[in-house]
Amino acid sequence: MAVLHKPVKLAVVGGQRGAAFGQALDAYRERVELTAICDISEGVLARWRKDYPGIQTYTSYEEMLGSADATAVFLATPMDLHAAQAIQALEAGKHVVSEVIAGTTLDECWQLVEAVERTGLVYMLAENYCYMRPNMMVRNMAQQGVFGQITYAEGAYVHDCRHLLYTDDGELTWRGDYRLKYNGNTYPTHSLGPVAQWMGVNRPGGDWLVSVAAFLTGAPACRVYAKQRFGPDHPAAQKGYWRHADSVTTVIQTARQAVIVLRLDINSARPHNMTHYLLQGTQASYLAARRHGEDPLIWIDGRSPGESPGDAEWEALWQYADEYEHPYWRESGAEAQAMGHGGGDFFVLRDFIDAIQTGVRPAIDIYDAVTWSCIMPLSFESIARGGASVEIPQFVRNRE
Repeated sequence: MAVLHKPVKLAVVGGQRGAAFGQALDAYRERVELTAICDISEGVLARWRKDYPGIQTYTSYEEMLGSADATAVFLATPMDLHAAQAIQALEAGKHVVSEVIAGTTLDECWQLVEAVERTGLVYMLAENYCYMRPNMMVRNMAQQGVFGQITYAEGAYVHDCRHLLYTDDGELTWRGDYRLKYNGNTYPTHSLGPVAQWMGVNRPGGDWLVSVAAFLTGAPACRVYAKQRFGPDHPAAQKGYWRHADSVTTVIQTARQAVIVLRLDINSARPHNMTHYLLQGTQASYLAARRHGEDPLIWIDGRSPGESPGDAEWEALWQYADEYEHPYWRESGAEAQAMGHGGGDFFVLRDFIDAIQTGVRPAIDIYDAVTWSCIMPLSFESIARGGASVEIPQFVRNRE
């Protein structure tokens, strides 16, 4: 007989971004009861009240934590707020699922770890790129040894986001403020998360991250965009206004002598590369699709056509779907694909709910969250030291 669980009573914080999860929330309505929404905009709250009659609405996060009928909180707020809001929720007795990234400083990362360990509550990072179909299939193949020993990987988030830096009248949004405040890999988890899972980082028998170095280009692209959109006299069109580089390359060394290269480019004018990955092992190689409509590619020594060196030929990853499709996608792929971020939003909520209701370890737990997120502040330190290698903290105290 199936064990019945009470629905998770969920409060969403950040109604603008949180609305993107509406389909996924509706898909789990038997397991999740959406009880509250918090946002500073009355207009946003009004839209939620229309779509979800009877929902509790708040403009104050503290008030919501104190009075909302909720057992869990979904943080969909600007990145600078995530760590502090997660800690507040945990201390108020709420489970937390947080949008990326988990924390923007090393102190925030350690404070998050301590809060989760102290409260014993569920914390999960909503890194939806880990759940995209090809990324989960490659993870399944890596876990089954198809790649042999993994030696090298790449992950890139290449997405022209300059239009998100401004309001319609030319004022900066919080993303624009980020380009003034920070300079480094400010958005590492989309690129690193899937790769870390392929390598078994933070898992028994897997690898772990040891050091990181970061390198920058200049920053002309945002200035060019501002000039084109708002004219040459706009402050953002002036030389020296922007701090964030157009492109940031981050190089990570692992304990097993593998190298991970991450690229962040959120300023350059070019088509969006949503899933830009590469994985190299002693027995197989993987290349994600480079443009819309292409298949991801795989070459497996002894199975794919040809030999290396010589006449080796790539195959579509989907040639191996019957054998290596991840169980999540085999069971629920059609439903997930209709949701946001290539199905990722659907599976994020599934794993978060499972962790609360069944006590299983969150699929992307606090140690994964801070290990991936700490690349942001460590990239700042490396850049400040001229690209020097910086040690990555070991947040997992026991690797056995």
